[in-house]
Amino acid sequence: MKFIHISDVYLGYVPDQGKEWSEDRAKEIKSTFERVLTDCNEKEVQLLLIAGNLFAAPPTVEQLDWLDEKLCTLEHTRTLLIAGGADYIAPGAPIETYEFKSKTVVFPREKTTNAYLKGVNTCVTGYSYGQPEHRENILETIGPGRESAYNILLAHGGDADHMPFHREVLARKGYDYVAMGGSRKPIHILKNRMAYSGSPEPLSVTDQGKHGYVLGEMTEEGTRITWCPIARRSYIRFNFDLRPDISGEEITKLAEEQMMKMGYENIYSIVMRGFASESLKPDFTRLKKRFNIYEIDDQTISSKEQELLRAENDKNLVGGFVREIEGSYTVDEKIREKARRYGLEALIRAGE
Repeated sequence: MKFIHISDVYLGYVPDQGKEWSEDRAKEIKSTFERVLTDCNEKEVQLLLIAGNLFAAPPTVEQLDWLDEKLCTLEHTRTLLIAGGADYIAPGAPIETYEFKSKTVVFPREKTTNAYLKGVNTCVTGYSYGQPEHRENILETIGPGRESAYNILLAHGGDADHMPFHREVLARKGYDYVAMGGSRKPIHILKNRMAYSGSPEPLSVTDQGKHGYVLGEMTEEGTRITWCPIARRSYIRFNFDLRPDISGEEITKLAEEQMMKMGYENIYSIVMRGFASESLKPDFTRLKKRFNIYEIDDQTISSKEQELLRAENDKNLVGGFVREIEGSYTVDEKIREKARRYGLEALIRAGE
């Protein structure tokens, strides 16, 4: 039996509001979800497991109509869906009474429910949120729903405000697979048996790295899962450790080369670190027209600021470090200068 596990899609969300690419990102969240459905068909997947936060907020009837239309395109797949903290099911919410034309099971709010799928001999146990937060330890009280069947737990949470649990306790429950939601980052918790899928598309500048979904297969030998990247873009943060003699033109050229190598579609945060001259003022205007630059984070320390810091910290660890380095006369001056810059920067950042 094959399955695809997704979560934290956040349909309806508009990332990076105010940025030029913001509306495109909202469309890409939808198109990447549609790509997941295409993969379900191409890979002849039997189950699509959605572990909460499919929507960015409790869905409207119009959103459910859109979802149902898309799920009707699935040829081999049944969809099993729980609500998370973002798209929780309030009493009387449209999703409670919505009649899906597609082969979709929505687990009811505030209630442990088992869905047995005879055709694939699989029992999926799930619990939908009926409120934005759940501080109770609910997941550890739930056990597999059916003997002599594949058992899957569809769950959402893991932090103090969203169904906290101990991973080792959940691992001992005996599920063939635990499909987790509630983390936008993919995390493989227990080899082949428990994982957060993460968001198919990154949703903010903090969502670094690749994003996608979990593809799994259950056989008599056990469960095997593979993580499949699918996101249209990535948020990428890279650092420039500057030296005092570098020019603004050199910095922008290095940034351009780096972004060309990584791809025009991605969204970049550029961090400048180290010690720089007073006159250093790199102009990123041209690059911002060619690339998606989220922010320029200037963390450099000028020579004037360096002298001020040395004076202010003469009696503490920073001052002691500088005196120790400057007293190392047997060390080459260039090496001393590098050690002084890197060490001073590290000490200052540690203090922050």
